[in-house]
Amino acid sequence: MAQYHYDEAGNMAAYFLITFLALVLVPTTLMSLKSAKKTLSGCQCQPCIEQRQRIRASKATFSKKTYFLIAGWSLLGYIGYKVAHAEVDNKLYDPFEILGISVGTAEKEIKSHYKKLSKLYHPDKVKATANITIEAIQNRFVEITKAYKSLTDETIRENLEKYGNPDGRIDVSMGIAIPKWIVEGKNNIWVLGFYGIVFGGALPALVGRWWFGSRQKTKDGIHALSAAAFFKTLKEDSTFEEVLGTFGKAFRWELPSQKSALPELDTLEKQIEESAGLKWNEVRKVSGNDASRRKGLILLYAHLLRLDIQSPALQADQRQILLQTPLLLSALLNIATSRNWLSPSVAVMRLHAYITQALLPGPERMRFAQLPRIKLDEATTLAPKARDLRDFEQALIEKHDSRMLDVRTALSKWGRAEIVDVAFKVIGERIVTPSSIVFLVVKLRLSPPSFNPVEEKEFDVDETKRRIRLNDEKDEEFLVGKKETEDLTSEERLPGSVHAPYWPSERKPSWWIVLGDDKSNRVVVPPMKITDIPFGQPNHERDYRSYKIQFQAPQSVGVFTWKVQVISDSFVHEDASHDITLKIEDASTLPTEDPSEDEISDPDEDTIAGQMAAMRGGPVKKKVDEESDDESSTDDGEEDNDSSSDSDSD
Repeated sequence: MAQYHYDEAGNMAAYFLITFLALVLVPTTLMSLKSAKKTLSGCQCQPCIEQRQRIRASKATFSKKTYFLIAGWSLLGYIGYKVAHAEVDNKLYDPFEILGISVGTAEKEIKSHYKKLSKLYHPDKVKATANITIEAIQNRFVEITKAYKSLTDETIRENLEKYGNPDGRIDVSMGIAIPKWIVEGKNNIWVLGFYGIVFGGALPALVGRWWFGSRQKTKDGIHALSAAAFFKTLKEDSTFEEVLGTFGKAFRWELPSQKSALPELDTLEKQIEESAGLKWNEVRKVSGNDASRRKGLILLYAHLLRLDIQSPALQADQRQILLQTPLLLSALLNIATSRNWLSPSVAVMRLHAYITQALLPGPERMRFAQLPRIKLDEATTLAPKARDLRDFEQALIEKHDSRMLDVRTALSKWGRAEIVDVAFKVIGERIVTPSSIVFLVVKLRLSPPSFNPVEEKEFDVDETKRRIRLNDEKDEEFLVGKKETEDLTSEERLPGSVHAPYWPSERKPSWWIVLGDDKSNRVVVPPMKITDIPFGQPNHERDYRSYKIQFQAPQSVGVFTWKVQVISDSFVHEDASHDITLKIEDASTLPTEDPSEDEISDPDEDTIAGQMAAMRGGPVKKKVDEESDDESSTDDGEEDNDSSSDSDSD
């Protein structure tokens, strides 16, 4: 019968802890190493390099996760060391090992070897020393004698063969990986008290905190009251300033009010009023006069106007606000698109880019201030005749401006999206019928400004046909596939982190594909957010990437003129658009096509397929009576012969 005992030595509990710690630490460490290695090859202009250095310096050397991993691996190493050096009590009894002979040695040799060991280890012949006591000498001789008898005495040898021990049967002992002091009667009160605190107090408190906290959050991760304020304030005809004011309402719940650095806030607000003017008052009017909203908007506008903030506390608050903006703007965008409002949706999308580049929404020429080391006032005065970024760079070169190197470096990886092709596709159909499933297929690539465009090679007719056939096959494969984004190849170059010297963290560029109707101010299909648009590579077989959006065609027949827009969340005024027409046709009014030769005809009635079709009531081909045809033809032949003979006789 098995006997159970508790782990007084702590060995089994150590194995349990090692297993538990390994299950937690190994995947956590692998995820941490993976995230640490994941770095983006971003813009290499000097302002972006300096900003990345500031970001790394502001981050804590050791985060809470790092401390947890260090403590966990240290504990795991300590427990592993203790287990490795622990004495093993359940070692198998091996008489051959005790006597120092090999398995299968003859009994005569065992007796001879035992006599030699008796002369060496007999207590009368071994003297006790400082390192070897009399008890150790006696125990050693007893082990040798027991091992000798277990190999020579029949009874002891039988016990060894049956039970694995020369002393006979021993009850099985099962250990429980719990120290004995936990279940001792004198410690019951303390153990029960600990269980009561953990499972009766701490655990319900954590679950309740999580439950009530999750109830206050929407699926977008923002406060429920923030979402409610967005829903009530945003209008179909909201301007950019009204969208900003609506966005500022969330700071009441997302940014708790703090009474620090109030004098500097007043100074910043005065500077904002001087720079923004009436637009600031309009935004404040929409957002309200709450202290948290005022503080959040002041810090946001200080970022958009690139105003210096001296207080470290306000700098930390501004960083927190900026890092929250993508989440809040995404929630605001979801509310705008759920109502199919085109103008507010586009305004929210473009607001991402304005905040990323620290630019206040305004004239189109302000986009030149995105370039490295170009101040806001220089955007309109430094190159007044510049029409695009390329012209602005050329103006800096003509003036021998030292900033032209950084500008050229930034423009080499600029995220300007180019629409290669846009089309409506229906799987297996040449036309679009009412209520059919339609795919909007958009082909995109990045074309940053460049002074040295690569001349495209002219291919012969066969190579051109081969490329067209290859692209058509890939387009068809992508259309019938389940993925909304075409797979990338290893040869395609992707953008790293964007040029954003004022953004407080590394940022990967993204874009929205929007299908809208400008006339009715409606979003036709919910926008699709995409990343990893490849740079265009001339002379490659496929230097673009395809994206598709599925939607249901209108129920009525007609022609619908819409616009496809590709809007960047990182670069101001670098959007692309393309007008597109969707023609809905009624299939019943189209001319019917002649049946092709490949169509399957009805089976004959005398075949197995024909008999099964007839049993189901399907159409079959009737069999023509060949014998009657032969007889009729014979009769006709005889009549012809008779008539011919009569004519001859005449």
